Amino acid sequence: MNYQVIQTPNAAPIKIWANGVPVENDAREQLIKTARMPFIYKHLAVMPDVHLGKGSTIGSVIPTVGAIIPAAVGVDIGCGMIAARTTLNAADLPDNLAGLRSAIEAAVPHGRTLTRVSRDKGAWENPPATVDAMWGELLEGFTRITQKHPRLQNTNNYKHLGTLGTGNHFIEVCLDEVDRVWFMLHSGSRGVGNAIGAHFIELAQEDMRQHIANLPDRDLAYFEEGSRHFDDYVEAVGWAQDFARRNRAVMMENLVAAVRQIIAKPFAVDVEAVNCHHNYVQRETHFGQEVFVTRKGAVSAHKGQLGIIPGSMGAKSYIVRGLGNADAFCSCSHGAGRTMSRTKAKKMFTVEDQIRTTAHVECRKDKDVVDEIPLAYKDIDAVMAAQSDLVEIVHTLRQVVCVKG
Repeated sequence: MNYQVIQTPNAAPIKIWANGVPVENDAREQLIKTARMPFIYKHLAVMPDVHLGKGSTIGSVIPTVGAIIPAAVGVDIGCGMIAARTTLNAADLPDNLAGLRSAIEAAVPHGRTLTRVSRDKGAWENPPATVDAMWGELLEGFTRITQKHPRLQNTNNYKHLGTLGTGNHFIEVCLDEVDRVWFMLHSGSRGVGNAIGAHFIELAQEDMRQHIANLPDRDLAYFEEGSRHFDDYVEAVGWAQDFARRNRAVMMENLVAAVRQIIAKPFAVDVEAVNCHHNYVQRETHFGQEVFVTRKGAVSAHKGQLGIIPGSMGAKSYIVRGLGNADAFCSCSHGAGRTMSRTKAKKMFTVEDQIRTTAHVECRKDKDVVDEIPLAYKDIDAVMAAQSDLVEIVHTLRQVVCVKG
């Protein structure tokens, strides 16, 4: 048995895959609060990248019957990864990778401009045809949602499609174990997903205002199936997850086009392509029962299913194949997992530390990305060892170019 069980009174069991990996006490306490909710099905499953989160613990798999907790899904709805192998190899890359990074940065809006005086650099000013076409496929669903919830109309939606964002979102050029070139990126549903998540978290708390004091945490406010906003939330969260998947697909298309500008040699892409969420909710069947499964920082790992587990910038990442472990509700970790907050990382580490730990990667090395330093994350090798019964490793990737928002 590769997991430990946390059992507390009046709570569902918690099965945690964390052998050899540190787990903070605050994360354990947060998991216990979630396990006390009366609609948890069987048990919580917790991945080795577990750490304290907003609303619910990151790295947790929350199966529920007849209810969904919007804050457990969170506001980065549909956040996830896409990766594609190319027919290029390491020798085809330019000796100096700075030009390649610049081309990618020019092709995909990233970051954010906080001032309202100038245009937000993280959004399109004039979206390209690829974005127009993709937005056309999303518009009908968005219109249906905003007719019922008009406050979601005035959000960053169309001009955020095909953009990266900030924080731990990234675009990478990687090499696998035999020096084949891969493209990989991490992003979600951007501004519109954030607005949808925040809106429905607020509605859940309003709907439960008479009972919220009885909850272990106000962020565990939930919608019961059949209640006023349940179906609207399921529709909106499904749409945001679709937006996120398409967002990654558009960025991959623009990333490939940018690389073709730098590398003249013809190459093909999408060999073994993977596009997977790691912050989402969907209906699934487990132990013979249809349930809602919320994966908060976890990846679906049904038997034979391909997934992506990225390390931190400067560490390894993995393409994996699910082993279909029923006790884990067929899931695995979504990354290495932080060992400390962004604030603590910025206090503890310097730009010099960032330069040293990312010496082999063409990437930003300034004070604004110190919070993403590899030293702020768990050891990805230990994380992978702790979930050896959840996934098998198909490819090991190492970054050579990293674009951060």
